[in-house]
Amino acid sequence: MYEAVVITPVKDSLNTTIETIQSIGKSNGKFHYSIYNDFSSEETTETLKSMSLEYNFELVNLSEITTTPSPNYRLVLQLAQKKALELGVPLIIIESDVEVNQTTISELIRQSKSLVNCGMVASITKDMDGKINFPYLNFKSTKKEIIQTRHSLSFCCTLLTPSFLNQYDFKSLSVEKHWYDVTISRKSIQLGMKNYLLVTQSVLHKPHSSRPWKQLKYTNPVKYYYQKLVGRLDRI
Repeated sequence: MYEAVVITPVKDSLNTTIETIQSIGKSNGKFHYSIYNDFSSEETTETLKSMSLEYNFELVNLSEITTTPSPNYRLVLQLAQKKALELGVPLIIIESDVEVNQTTISELIRQSKSLVNCGMVASITKDMDGKINFPYLNFKSTKKEIIQTRHSLSFCCTLLTPSFLNQYDFKSLSVEKHWYDVTISRKSIQLGMKNYLLVTQSVLHKPHSSRPWKQLKYTNPVKYYYQKLVGRLDRI
């Protein structure tokens, strides 16, 4: 019996994607792992095909399902929710710029069952130096091991419980957005559930590896906001 459905949406960023897959391959627990390949390059797609045999994950090439250009996070979430509900297990999203520890997945599952009225639970993110980084900088001074929060949880490494998945149909997610961590985090709370952040179960995060243009936010803010607002990129 599977304990969870684990997914990684992929849009190129091949080196970090490989590191993500390798770290998940070392994880404790029995889970169904799927890679959702969102119109990546031929090189990335071929590498994923080869790795799917070595690491025994399901490779879903979205180009075989839809003609909608990337990003297709809404579709990915819908497909993953369907799989998790069929199996009656939590959904864990681990993005392609994250490396988990051997116990990350099993600890997310354990905590989701023990924390009061849990809708979502996430691992905090840290950089190579072990310092809390984006998107959880507002928690960098915390001394707590587990935080109940009304702040949005990023989907860097986050579990959604079966209770939540059964109450909120991802088909209702807006087609006008690209990313849904804010929407889904708020919905969990609206439904009367609680969201938690695990501080002692951190993961390595290499921000924006699959969307390098977002680095402009730190090097050229004017160009970044022009692309975000005028080009309507990265809608959340």
